[in-house]
Amino acid sequence: MRVKYEMLRGVHRDAQRITDACAAFGFSRPSFYQAQAAFEREGLSGLLPKRRGPRAAHKLTDEVLAFVAQQLGEDQTLAWPALAQHFDLTVHPRSIERALMRAKKNPSEPRATAARTRRRQWWKKRRDSW
Repeated sequence: MRVKYEMLRGVHRDAQRITDACAAFGFSRPSFYQAQAAFEREGLSGLLPKRRGPRAAHKLTDEVLAFVAQQLGEDQTLAWPALAQHFDLTVHPRSIERALMRAKKNPSEPRATAARTRRRQWWKKRRDSW
C-alpha cells in the first residue's frame, strides 16, 4: 500500500512523469492507473490488496443442495451426471461432500451467518486474552 501511495504522490505532488514513477517503484503503467482509480474511488483503503476469487460457494446453492439431499435420501447414491444435467454445472464430488457436511453441522444457520459468528467468537477470544 505504501509503495503505491508513494508512487501516486510522486506523480501528483512532485510532478514526476508516470513512466518514470512506475519504473522507479517497479510497477507497470496499467498498475499505476488501476491504483490511481482505486485511490480516487476509495481513498487509502483502495490501495490495500483485495481478496481474490469467489467469496463463497457459488455453484452449490441451496437449491442444488436440496436436490442432492433428495437424491441421496432416495437411494443413498448420487448420480453425478444427473446433477450436471439437471443444473448444467460441473462440481467435484468432494466439494459436494464438504457442502453436505457443513449443512449437517449448522442446519438452521445460513452459511454466511455461521462464518460471521465464528469470526466474532474468534475476535472475542483474542480480545479477552489481552
